[in-house]
Amino acid sequence: MLMPVLSVGSTQIPYILKRSPTARRARITVTPDQVEVVVPDTASDEQIGRALHRRRAWIFEQTRAMRARVAQGHTIHRFVTGAKIPYRGRLMRLTVQPGTGSLVEVAYRNGFRVEYPQTIAPNARDSVIEAALALWLRKRVREDVVAIARQHAVNGMYPKDIRIKDQKHLWGSCGQDRVINLNWRLIFAPKPVLEYAVVHELCHLRHRNHDTAFWQLVGSILPDWQMRKAWLDRNEHLLGFERVEPRT
Repeated sequence: MLMPVLSVGSTQIPYILKRSPTARRARITVTPDQVEVVVPDTASDEQIGRALHRRRAWIFEQTRAMRARVAQGHTIHRFVTGAKIPYRGRLMRLTVQPGTGSLVEVAYRNGFRVEYPQTIAPNARDSVIEAALALWLRKRVREDVVAIARQHAVNGMYPKDIRIKDQKHLWGSCGQDRVINLNWRLIFAPKPVLEYAVVHELCHLRHRNHDTAFWQLVGSILPDWQMRKAWLDRNEHLLGFERVEPRT
C-alpha cells in the first residue's frame, strides 16, 4: 500500500496517516524513522490537507534536522582491531583476535577486547561479533540499572521488576504494575545520564504524571537533573552504533 506524500517545494515527504476515535485535532509526530499524522475519525481529506499545509514548514525542518542528526550517528564498517565502540559517553577502542574457545568472548578494560572462534567463517565474523557485543552491553546496562535502583529506591519507590528493552522512541517507562522498563541504549550515555533515566522512572512509582511534585522529587534525589536531561535530549541520536556495509 502506497503511503500518502506531503509535497514541500521539490521535496516529497511520505507520512503515515492514522485515524483515532479519541483524537480531537490533528497531531503530527516526526521521528528519525517516519512522519506520523493522527487525526480524528471524522476528519475529512480537506481538513487533513489544511492541517498538513499549516505545518508544512515545520515538518520540512524537522525531517531535515532528523536526517542530519542520524547522519552524525556512529557507524562501523568492520568489527576489527582499531574500530571505535561507544560506551558510557566515550568512544572506546576495539581489539579483535582469534581465540581458542568455541564462543565469542567479550571483555572490557580501557577498551573492548573480543576473541572469536577460529571456526567462524570470515564473512560471518562481523555479525557474530556485533551480536556478542550487543549482548554484553545489555548485560552491563542491566547490572548498572539494578545497582542504581537499589541505591535510590527509598520511601516506597521499589519497582516490582526491572526490564531492559529495545525501545525506539522511549528511554524508559513505568507501568501501573510497578514494572520499570529501560532502553538498553542508555549504556552508550555517560553514567550520570543513565542514573537520571533510572531515577526518573523510580519517581513515577510515586507520581504518575510530570507534575510539579514529580520534578521536585527528582530534584531532591538529583539536584542537577536538568543538566543530565539536557545531555540526553541533545545527544540521543549518538547513543548507539550501526554497522554499515562498505561500498564497493
